[in-house]
Amino acid sequence: QVQLVESGGGLVQAGGSLRLSCAASGIIFRLFTMGWYRQAPGKQRELVAAITSGGVTNYADSVKGRFTISRDNAKNTVYLQMNSLKPEDTAVYYCKGAWLGGPDYWGQGTQVTVSS
Repeated sequence: QVQLVESGGGLVQAGGSLRLSCAASGIIFRLFTMGWYRQAPGKQRELVAAITSGGVTNYADSVKGRFTISRDNAKNTVYLQMNSLKPEDTAVYYCKGAWLGGPDYWGQGTQVTVSS
């Protein structure tokens, strides 16, 4: 059974930091591209950052220079370090695992709220 479990969300003031974690089980984690997505109320879910099995990263323009995605294959975990948070970063953040030719797997989401 595949599980992706996010943690680390919460309430933070603008300018603050949070680190999200996503622990995976039931997949060969090192083969998967892992991504963080977010969905704000009334908006579509959008890609925030992704990291391939080889460690190549990409970021949404809105978070470049503030967020960092990383992975620890020994712990089957992907992280999202979020610095200089803004109120517009408020959303539910989801972890996704994807592997060529296979289905996508999603976590249940974790709420991030940034107060001004």
